[in-house]
Amino acid sequence: MYQAPPPMTIDVKKTYVATIKTAKGDIVVELYPKDAPQTVNNFVFLARDGFYNNLTFHRVEPGFVIQGGDPLGTGTGGPGYTIPAEIKEKHSKGAIAMARLPDQVNPKRDSSGSQFYITLEATPFLDGAYTAFGQVTQGMDVVQKIARGDVIQSISISEK
Repeated sequence: MYQAPPPMTIDVKKTYVATIKTAKGDIVVELYPKDAPQTVNNFVFLARDGFYNNLTFHRVEPGFVIQGGDPLGTGTGGPGYTIPAEIKEKHSKGAIAMARLPDQVNPKRDSSGSQFYITLEATPFLDGAYTAFGQVTQGMDVVQKIARGDVIQSISISEK
């Protein structure tokens, strides 16, 4: 789909907010460009390019995470590249973070190019291992209602 991660176009001094539209309601996420600039830049690029439109939440683990952003819908797809790990933020309830392949095949812990998850509860055992890059600020009730196969209608990005 894409040859490489997008060039850096975001301004890390600005605030970026993603609105994930689903049939069950909107999930509003504040992104953290200062802590994960390449990750936020990539997510903003893919959202604005329409990459996430009509993809599904292919993985739902009650009490743990909902995961989406795979064009294949199997947990094995992506945009054609990975992005470097930017592991700083904690996995509080409602954290958004990038999925990745396990350490055995991914010793640098590079993040998936497109697959993300949102935590349903605080998951401190993921801290220090995955790139969290934002936090749900509205719609946590929607996150809790997401079921496997639910569609990401679109993701819009606002910046201030």
